[in-house]
Amino acid sequence: MNNTIFRCSSVVARTISRMFSSKHSYEEAVRKLNSLQSLKARLEEIVKEIKAGKKCTNMEDMENYLLRTGVTLSNLDELSVIHVAGTKGKGSTSAMCESILRRHGLRTGFYSSPHLVAVRERIRLGGRVLGEDEFAKYFHEVYDKLEATQAFEGDMPTYFLFLTVLAYNVFLREKVDVAVVEVGIGGALDATNVIRKVPVVGITALGLDHTAILGTTLPQIAAAKAGIMKPGCEAYTVRQPPEAMAVLRQVADDVKCTLNVVPDYKSYSFPNGYKTRLQNNLDAFHTNASLAIQLAHSWLRTNQLHTLNLRNALKRNIVNSKVIQNGYKNLDAPYGVDVEKSFCDGMVVQIPNETAQGLSECRWPGRYHEVESTYAKFYLDGAHTKESIEICAKWFSDNNRNPEKILIFSVTGDRKPEVLLKPLVDLNFSHVYFVVPTAYKTVNEHNDNYSKVEQADFISRCERNAEAWTQLNEDTGPSNISVLDCVHDALVSIKNNNKNGNVSVLVTGSLHLVGATLCILDPNLNT
Repeated sequence: MNNTIFRCSSVVARTISRMFSSKHSYEEAVRKLNSLQSLKARLEEIVKEIKAGKKCTNMEDMENYLLRTGVTLSNLDELSVIHVAGTKGKGSTSAMCESILRRHGLRTGFYSSPHLVAVRERIRLGGRVLGEDEFAKYFHEVYDKLEATQAFEGDMPTYFLFLTVLAYNVFLREKVDVAVVEVGIGGALDATNVIRKVPVVGITALGLDHTAILGTTLPQIAAAKAGIMKPGCEAYTVRQPPEAMAVLRQVADDVKCTLNVVPDYKSYSFPNGYKTRLQNNLDAFHTNASLAIQLAHSWLRTNQLHTLNLRNALKRNIVNSKVIQNGYKNLDAPYGVDVEKSFCDGMVVQIPNETAQGLSECRWPGRYHEVESTYAKFYLDGAHTKESIEICAKWFSDNNRNPEKILIFSVTGDRKPEVLLKPLVDLNFSHVYFVVPTAYKTVNEHNDNYSKVEQADFISRCERNAEAWTQLNEDTGPSNISVLDCVHDALVSIKNNNKNGNVSVLVTGSLHLVGATLCILDPNLNT
């Protein structure tokens, strides 16, 4: 009898354990997260509200959501953040900055968007993507707190706001030394901008993007991005068009922070034997690298957390004495280093080994990314602005060696396809695939790349893209064109029609498209 009771109890315990495990699994976390996606109608409503001048409540909402998870703004003040906004290159700049800081011995947090293959990519600790169990643990803790404190049915953050709340919770719990945080859209009203104290701010190259939300002129875009500047912070940017730079300088003056334009990449002196592995040595990547260097070193100069590491570096004669004078007043300066050659206009130009190694080791998939397969060579770049597409077209042209060229293309949001397609016209593609930016036609709500956008809306957009391509090619005659439901169908078509493998495929127009392609070609992002 007792044995029977024991066996029954064990079965019940295992059943309860499985039920609890399922309820708090990674798959269930992804399903719940996907349920927070804003429907198209709500997004259109938000755009209308912005155009009508209605006040955006993102900051108030974020403060409320954080408080419901046990995080006050005072708690958030304890998190040291490098905040990065911009139109082009903010992801790669943030990634390089984080890699540099990690190489200097710091425990880093990194928040970026969007993800390519798995949503876990957005939140990293020490350069490492959160594991499924780790992500699920933090996710359900935060989600359950928010769900239990709803003032009314549906009183939950949207997808991006939730992930931002989650990221800040993770970084505080893990006690990171510094968190590199990439802005989602814009700056001033972006959910990440709930942080009040930011020692270092970066603004990458500016251009016209998300115009329905941020404005239709470059000064309007610049004003939105400059909204992340805080009183007393050190702000850094790259060379900008005059009308954009004027706005950045005005905002910096208004909030009383410094604004520095980073040096040209050619100004830097790297350690002997250092060889950059920055993708294809593109000017755009060099510009982002320069910004990343200055952001990282600005933080290092102004944070005493790094004192011990810096002292050890000095003993190895790596870091110059001017760094000490700028950020570590209590340390001995003289080590025979040429201070004048180490700095230019107050910014580091003599690069220490750790910084060089951080740059060299940084990998940022989906941007100027090459993947070899048995039937084609793929060139993937998530370019989605006019300027970035122009750079992408040059990169592809300079690196492709195959006579036959194929394009896989998709755009998202309010972007105009003719603007993005025009730089690609002269590349002479034999076939162009306009595809829905999902790996497979059927993607359920447990998938990291699930979207609530209706398939019919995606197809309609692809058809408009195809029409734009045809019009752009009126004089030369259009390529073969296919409109397909998913990336998988395009890859099957390419494979079936190119047995010898002498074909190059450019995948561009959207990071979501690049991510969907990598889900098939390289789901572990090992290349």
